Amino acid sequence: MDKHRPMDLGAIARTIIDANTYMTLGTADGEGRPWVSPVYYAAAEYREFFWVSSPEATHSRNISARPQISIVIFDSQAPIGAGQAVYMSAVAHELTGADRGLGIDVFSGASVTNGARPWTLDDVVAPSLLRLYRATASEHSVLDPAARPDRRTLVNVTS
Repeated sequence: MDKHRPMDLGAIARTIIDANTYMTLGTADGEGRPWVSPVYYAAAEYREFFWVSSPEATHSRNISARPQISIVIFDSQAPIGAGQAVYMSAVAHELTGADRGLGIDVFSGASVTNGARPWTLDDVVAPSLLRLYRATASEHSVLDPAARPDRRTLVNVTS
């Protein structure tokens, strides 16, 4: 990269989101005890993130009690010193009604694109043990090597 040309940090964030299939959810229970969980995700417009999980999973119970979450997406195979991540603040919830239909289309499309099976509404409603969740990100940031002392810099992910 030309050191005289500024980096497009938004493009870095979009590339990371596009290149990965797992994100780490940071949740907390009603008393504030933290919990982190990796989940397979499907993204829409770099702001909405969908995943399927049991409502009994710790992160799902935490979201029910406290919907404010954090998300990190990164390449865990990057060489030491070369890693980059997207950090997000978001609000999450289990999808119901018409939102569930739109969300399952996004999730199923990503699943098929990544070589897995298609998903339907039957997979995420009772008597199924799984539910569909969505996190809507309110801000994204990446580490900017030029920024000091806190290298985390807010970015715009819309092109």
